[in-house]
Amino acid sequence: MRCVQCGYYEDKVIDSRMSKEGTSIRRRRECLRCGYRYTTYEHIERTELRVVKRDHLREALNREKILRGMIKACEKRPVSMDQLDNAADEIIAELHRDHQREIPSSIIGKKVIEKLYGIDPVAYIRYVSVYRQFQNVEEFIELIRKMEHHTLNDPLQRKLPID
Repeated sequence: MRCVQCGYYEDKVIDSRMSKEGTSIRRRRECLRCGYRYTTYEHIERTELRVVKRDHLREALNREKILRGMIKACEKRPVSMDQLDNAADEIIAELHRDHQREIPSSIIGKKVIEKLYGIDPVAYIRYVSVYRQFQNVEEFIELIRKMEHHTLNDPLQRKLPID
């Protein structure tokens, strides 16, 4: 590892500990030339998942894009960034666990919807309205009625009302 202060290539590890629920290792290092201390992170390198879009174009899976969509849906709502970060991490982990190389964008959208449903009902409605491209107020009203009916009839909320 190269020292960020002087550029020397030799250092010693002072401390190592797991972080982010065991998915990475945080290491404190000290440069053997100048004594500068810095932190590095070691992550598991996964095979790249490709997203198959509606128009059949393919692009790399982008965690930040997923997170941005959730942040937009939760704008001015009492939802912390930690909740959204954790939800994005869970979605990415599920996608890597369930798929080898390619994944349809519709599956990603459904996973985001599932997470938002458990986090905030308003954010859920916002996201679904964009995801399903609502054209009028009646579509919002219909979704809200389904949510009310769903909550009354399925208190354990096993199935989402958009299904």
